[in-house]
Amino acid sequence: MNDNILKLKEWIEKSDNIVFFGGAGVSTESGIPDFRSVDGLYNQKYKYPPETIISHSFFEADPEEFYRFYRDKLIIKGAKPNTAHLRLAELEAQGKLKAVITQNIDGLHQLAGSKNVLELHGSTLRNYCLKCGKKYGTEIFDGTEGVPKCSCGGTIRPDVVLYEEGLDQETIEKAVHYIRHADVLIIGGTSLVVYPAAGLVNYYRGNKLVLINKSATSMDSYADLLISEKIGEVFAEV
Repeated sequence: MNDNILKLKEWIEKSDNIVFFGGAGVSTESGIPDFRSVDGLYNQKYKYPPETIISHSFFEADPEEFYRFYRDKLIIKGAKPNTAHLRLAELEAQGKLKAVITQNIDGLHQLAGSKNVLELHGSTLRNYCLKCGKKYGTEIFDGTEGVPKCSCGGTIRPDVVLYEEGLDQETIEKAVHYIRHADVLIIGGTSLVVYPAAGLVNYYRGNKLVLINKSATSMDSYADLLISEKIGEVFAEV
């Protein structure tokens, strides 16, 4: 165990007010790709970059293409929580972790057993009719094509925050509260480039800011503890 991971372990052992803020890197170890990563598929299969396709204006202008991408890339079947998800759930059960704040939309934190999860960008597990509000699970996408329709005839859309849309104000306020009052803030698996979510970490007032990410971020110089390792491997040791 290297010195930085050892220090993180000590901080975790001594604290009962930890908050975790995570991004796509938390779920890549569960086989869920980060759609910003260059895998070549987007250029081959889609006329537009992912950020364009999953925007509010594109959803309204070309829902057929939106849902083709959505089914292909964002509906992940069979993904299971990894070591990071499971360890975070354990820390919450032990009374140490107060909240998980996630930019991910896959529901893996809840599947791992975490209870207090703030989903900044919503969840692919929830869908609703734009006309009547009826709620649906992911089964509406099973064996279907095109734009999913409700029994009332309205269009069903995923309960995710698209580009150009604002975050839920209540979720933001809760996230700010937990971050501001945290003793230890652990940021993991995020490059901190998606705003306004990334800006929430600026509310932290403590002196135990932990940053776990394979690549460099704009916050590296502010971290009290910087660990450039895979997040699952780090949590396996703490």
